[in-house]
Amino acid sequence: MAKREVAVPGLSRPVGHFAQAITVAASDRLVFVSGMTARGPDGAVVGAGDAAAQTRQACENLKTILEASGSGMDQVVRVDVYLRNIEHFDDVHRVRREFFPAPPPASTMVEVAKLVDPEMLVEITAVAVAPERER
Repeated sequence: MAKREVAVPGLSRPVGHFAQAITVAASDRLVFVSGMTARGPDGAVVGAGDAAAQTRQACENLKTILEASGSGMDQVVRVDVYLRNIEHFDDVHRVRREFFPAPPPASTMVEVAKLVDPEMLVEITAVAVAPERER
């Protein structure tokens, strides 16, 4: 897969770890991942009160589902992040740098009033490419 960043001169550079736009060839499969949260294997929320820890767990969960789908974190072209407190922006992007290699995915981040569990601070959805395997 040839994932390429589009950076347009004259537009401000992203302030976090994301690209203005990403292009990919459309011949592979796309994986649409539902919101990943900081739930551990037992269903309990990991990192209560800690946005960085919850982002890390959500990214680990995302990585697991992508690998099971024949994709990976380097194949992610878009993420949407829902935060309970936008003041955690820097914490989230610090962790994202650990999981998303360059070029980073296109992204939107918004503050929301609530998530499905009151302990949750972060939810991340993603779109990734899953290259077709040779048959």
